[in-house]
Amino acid sequence: QVQLVESGGGLVQVGGSLRLSCAASGRTSSIYSMGWFRQAPGNERQFVASMSGFPTGTWYADSVKGRFTISRDNAKNAAYLQMNSLKPEDTAVYFCVALRRFQPTEAIKTDPDWWGQGTQVTVSS
Repeated sequence: QVQLVESGGGLVQVGGSLRLSCAASGRTSSIYSMGWFRQAPGNERQFVASMSGFPTGTWYADSVKGRFTISRDNAKNAAYLQMNSLKPEDTAVYFCVALRRFQPTEAIKTDPDWWGQGTQVTVSS
């Protein structure tokens, strides 16, 4: 099993920045891709970004391209989401996710294997 714990959420003003962190533990050797989803009140969970292992690739939702950047530190079994130019519509609970090895890379966008508990991000106008 893999456990994911997010941190770094909080309250920020429009145009501000936040950096989310995700720490993975357990059978981390099973992880191929890591990423982020978000869920706003009354909405379904939405894919935000992901980064695969070798060969390395990154994917972003259109709504965050150019503003958010995903990164990983494999030595620390961690993933990060740098969020810049935040907008009120970015307000949501952000979840760290991970996909096991030998799964299709695209699967992280629809059916990750592991989820964190989430961290709240609130952007005030």
